[in-house]
Amino acid sequence: MGSTTTDGRELRAERSRAALFAAAVRLVSTRGSANVPVTDLAEAAGVSRQLVYLHFGERDALLVAAATDLARRELRLGERSGRAAVLATARHFADHRAFYRALLTGPCAFALTTALSDLLAPVNRHVVRELFGDRVPEGTVDDLAVFLTGGAGALINAWLLGDEDPLDPEVLTDRLVRLLHTLGGLPEGDA
Repeated sequence: MGSTTTDGRELRAERSRAALFAAAVRLVSTRGSANVPVTDLAEAAGVSRQLVYLHFGERDALLVAAATDLARRELRLGERSGRAAVLATARHFADHRAFYRALLTGPCAFALTTALSDLLAPVNRHVVRELFGDRVPEGTVDDLAVFLTGGAGALINAWLLGDEDPLDPEVLTDRLVRLLHTLGGLPEGDA
């Protein structure tokens, strides 16, 4: 019987987290600011403020968790490769520009970039292996993956925060793929 109660609590907690994530994305995107009061987030998710603090400790942790969850769900990391993966990433960030832009200009910018880097670096480890094969020593693979993640992240952040409107994911994808080809010494047609 204890297992059923635990399963029920876990399911309720999962639903509450999902509702909070959806509310965070919606409210931050609509308001164009990460400075959304916890009361508003809780109310929009249909949960108590206490539950927000219980699960996340503070608002910015909730916002970063919502962004990481959104990226993890929509990017479906590891399911695509090459240009298709880069284009899916560019489209994701373009589609959610208002949300990410608000977070990147708010108090949780550093925590967000760190969390997204942690999410994307393992994928870029695979990219490093594809680009360089066995030419790169094992310890250097991790360093190059972090380097690629940080560099691509900086370009994506500048693109999101820039004045271009609307954003063109194809143009950003071309820029990122060109960089990968240049780094890997590959001709442009080999993606």
